[in-house]
Amino acid sequence: MKFIRLKGNLEQSNLDNRLSYDPDIIEFYLSERDLKDQELIRDRIRQLHDRGVKAFLHHPPMYQGEYLDILSGNPQVLRFYHESCEALARICVEERAKCVVHAHYVHTASCGNVTRERTELLREEIRKVMAYSREVFVWEDSTEGLFSYGCNPYLIKDVIEPLALPLTVDVSHTFISFRGDNERLRDILNRTAPYAQYYHLVDSMGLEHDSLQLGRGKIDWRMVKPLVQNKDFIFEITLSGDHSDCTPMVDSAHYFADIVAEERVGTK
Repeated sequence: MKFIRLKGNLEQSNLDNRLSYDPDIIEFYLSERDLKDQELIRDRIRQLHDRGVKAFLHHPPMYQGEYLDILSGNPQVLRFYHESCEALARICVEERAKCVVHAHYVHTASCGNVTRERTELLREEIRKVMAYSREVFVWEDSTEGLFSYGCNPYLIKDVIEPLALPLTVDVSHTFISFRGDNERLRDILNRTAPYAQYYHLVDSMGLEHDSLQLGRGKIDWRMVKPLVQNKDFIFEITLSGDHSDCTPMVDSAHYFADIVAEERVGTK
């Protein structure tokens, strides 16, 4: 298997670049502006399906310059959060796609005051979003705050398990939240396995959100590989320029595939 699983935006040139690699999965990273043309989102999903490519969407991270937070005190941010989730749930159900969503991003209210009480409040707000569709949303972890494995000891027991919450596990976010500890990363990958439907594979030095190509950070990919390779994932690497050239993602796919090939040789 080639493991060509990529991320991009809705620009046709960007999509054409990804499709030229004959991918298995493409995730469309959406902006606030993209929600104003929902037919375009549907068209891009259909282009993927016509090529036999599985489609994921990524919920917009910002509204009017402010990062989203499901516990935001800004009523306009909350309104956009829920209206956009409801719209994307409808698109995903009708077009057979899934959508990555964050409960919050860094530098938001949910990154401070991590308590069991606030974790329970987070759970009930997530439950409201799940009511739009239980099947399409896969919830991604942050590097800090309430929805961070390294920062919130209550997250799995008080949110994920009671809701049987479908997850996107971002391997680098988890690694960073544990300050570069591969053993703790392994523990979370095992504990979240019953709920994880999707993964973001990206390397990191474990200190900040650096989004490195696989093999250029400190994540133990030989440990990670058998825990994720039979589920859906993409290689989510920071790109330069206008993001039209996804070579670092494709090179990461080759790196991942080479690990698989090396281990197969080693077992013969």
